[in-house]
Amino acid sequence: MSNTLTYKHYEGSIEYSREDDCLYGKVLGIDKRHLITYEGSSINELRADFEAGIDDYLEACRQHGM
Repeated sequence: MSNTLTYKHYEGSIEYSREDDCLYGKVLGIDKRHLITYEGSSINELRADFEAGIDDYLEACRQHGM
């Protein structure tokens, strides 16, 4: 398993929380004001939440003319 996810030229980390028994991460290389985090109980759930976060971020940027 890779330690990162990629989607639409964005890269995100993959971490595991033993305490919560879940996977989580954040999008790497974007401004801290636009923190995008995601989580899931499986790699498929993690990937889906990661991709949804990127899509939401891009839509918000489009709406604000960024």
